[in-house]
Amino acid sequence: MTATIIPIGEEAAGWERALYAFLAEKERRSGSRRTVEGYSRTLQHFFGVVGKPPDRITGQEVFTWAYGRGLSGKEPSAITIGSRLACLSSFYRFLIRMEIVSANPCDQIERPKASPSPPRGISAEGIRKLLSVIPKTPAGLRDKAIVLTLVLTGRRRAEVFNLKVGDLIRTDGLFYTYRGKGGKQGKRELPLPAFEAIKEALAAFGKNLDEMKPEDSLWSSPGRNGPGITSGTFYGNLQRYLRKAGLPPAGVHIFRHSAAKLRRDVGESIEDVSRFLDHSSLAVTTVYLRRLEGQEDRAWGKVAEAIGV
Repeated sequence: MTATIIPIGEEAAGWERALYAFLAEKERRSGSRRTVEGYSRTLQHFFGVVGKPPDRITGQEVFTWAYGRGLSGKEPSAITIGSRLACLSSFYRFLIRMEIVSANPCDQIERPKASPSPPRGISAEGIRKLLSVIPKTPAGLRDKAIVLTLVLTGRRRAEVFNLKVGDLIRTDGLFYTYRGKGGKQGKRELPLPAFEAIKEALAAFGKNLDEMKPEDSLWSSPGRNGPGITSGTFYGNLQRYLRKAGLPPAGVHIFRHSAAKLRRDVGESIEDVSRFLDHSSLAVTTVYLRRLEGQEDRAWGKVAEAIGV
C-alpha cells in the first residue's frame, strides 16, 4: 500500500497519513489483511478518479463514482454500489472521529436495495463428501482438522489459522481462546472431534501438544516449525478437495456459512446461531459473549453426527 490517494497539492502527505492510520485501525479491528487491501484499493481508486482531497468531495461526486461503470465497462450491481459506499463512508466516519473533517458526503446518497442472495453453505452431505476425499497424509490430516474446526466452531478464517498451542485450555473441560473481529477476546468449547483431529494431525508430523511451545501453531507444515500453514496454502488445497468431491469452488469463509446452516438444520434457533457466530450489535454481542464465555456448546454433537465425525 504505497500509492498516493490525493495526487495534487502539498496536502497529499497529510491525507495519506490519515489513510494509513485508517487502514491500520481497520486491520487491527478486522484481523484480515485481505480486507484492508480491498479498502485500500477502493479508496485509492475513488480519490484518484475524483482528484480532490477528502474535505472537498461532494455528494454528487460520490454518487457518480459509486453508481458509475468500473474497469469492466459494466453497470455495477447493487452489491458493488453498496460495497463502494460502505468503504468510503467508513473512511469518512474515521476522519470525523479524528476531527479532520466535519461531514460525510456518503450520508447524502441513498443505498440501492439488493435482492437477497440465496443461502450459502455446504450441506452435511457435502461436508461428508469433502472429508472423504482429503488424503490421510500428514498434510491431509492437518487440512481435515482445519475443516472440522472451521465447521464445528464457526470461527472466522483468521481466528482459526491464528490458533496456537497456548490458546487451548484443557482444565475443567476443553476450551480454546481466540481474538475475534474488533479485537474482542473470546473463549469457547472446542468440540471433541476437532480436538482429536488436531492431535492426530500433529502426531502425523511427529509432534505432541504436551511437548510443543505455547506460541507454536496448531497447523503444522513441513519446514515451518512455528508459524504453521498459511491460509493461502490451505485455500489452494481446498480447491483441489472441492473439485475431487464434486463441489463448486468456494473460499474458506464458506465454512462459516456452513456452520450456521448446519446448526439451523439440526434445530438451533436463529438467536442461538447469532450468538454462536458473534453476530449482533456491539452492545448485544457483549451481553452474548458474557453468556457464552466458557460455557458448554450443546449443539456441536448434533452437527458432528450430521457430518459423520
